[in-house]
Amino acid sequence: MKVAVWTTERVVGCKQVLLAGLLCLLTGVAFAQPATDVSKADQRARSVTQVVLGILSYARWPVEPQQLRLCVVGPTEYTDDLVKGTTQATGRPVTVRRLLADNPAIAGECDAVYIGKLTRDERSRLFASLTGRPVVSISEDGDQCTVGSLFCLRVGDEQVSFEVNLDSVARSGVRIHPSVLQLSRRKPAAS
Repeated sequence: MKVAVWTTERVVGCKQVLLAGLLCLLTGVAFAQPATDVSKADQRARSVTQVVLGILSYARWPVEPQQLRLCVVGPTEYTDDLVKGTTQATGRPVTVRRLLADNPAIAGECDAVYIGKLTRDERSRLFASLTGRPVVSISEDGDQCTVGSLFCLRVGDEQVSFEVNLDSVARSGVRIHPSVLQLSRRKPAAS
């Protein structure tokens, strides 16, 4: 009788050890998956930063700022790398700060605005506040290029491209080098 009870306890103990081992293995797989996604997200963020800094380096304001002030407005997906602040290839520092869409400081304290997800009303009020001001606007959402942004990003796994709203560029008071306008016309590489 004692042998049967001891064998049953041993089988139950082995099952618990196997279950614990399986859980450890599955936990490792579960934790490994987000790391892959995070690295892709980090890569997209770095690519967006390069494109945004590239666009800004080809923009000329009526009065060139010594330090470029970039404001991030609304929830964004790809600004993790950008908000750290950086320096343009020309050596000009870029300060980045987040502001709410209805913050009155945007019109006077931002040389460029990176626009995330906003409601239609927030977007309308934002662009109304920027009217007549030399501000480069870059939308993270590519569908918004017909609604007032100068540049609209197209973020993919392999590359970041952009579109240009020529009407908005003409009204902005900021001159954009023709090379940037040509780059926007290039078709993204087929995946």
